[in-house]
Amino acid sequence: MADIEARLAELGITLPEVVPPVAAYTPAVFDGSHVYTSGQLPMVAGALPATGKVGEAEGLVPPADAKDYARTCALNALAAAKSVLGSLDRVTRVVKVVGFVASDPAFTGQPGVVNGASEVLGEIFGDAGVHARSAVGVAVLPLDSPVEVELILAVD
Repeated sequence: MADIEARLAELGITLPEVVPPVAAYTPAVFDGSHVYTSGQLPMVAGALPATGKVGEAEGLVPPADAKDYARTCALNALAAAKSVLGSLDRVTRVVKVVGFVASDPAFTGQPGVVNGASEVLGEIFGDAGVHARSAVGVAVLPLDSPVEVELILAVD
């Protein structure tokens, strides 16, 4: 794998600080050949940039914004993974992405929202960023977040 820190710099991406847990869990677990991240919210400087359901109607989180938040979730997950690995250079493949979208009942665009996470992982890891994925609409997420993303990463 290429130098991921250099790739992040090339893309103008700075990984955030690890988001502290909001309940009884750890942000990431390294278990032999995989890192499993807990679901990561789109926290920025300790706060959610938006809350509520994703959808097209007035008063809902616009899907384009939610896609950006999914990207932030993925970067938060990478920060959590780095905290247990020491370096993202140890990542050999993004195995699985699971994205949860707090959805208005009429909204069916969850895959497009979770693309925010998938696309940034592809930009960072190239072919090793191509992964299996689930994009799930849910009634509500922790702290009324519009989106949450977890990762499974293969490591050397």
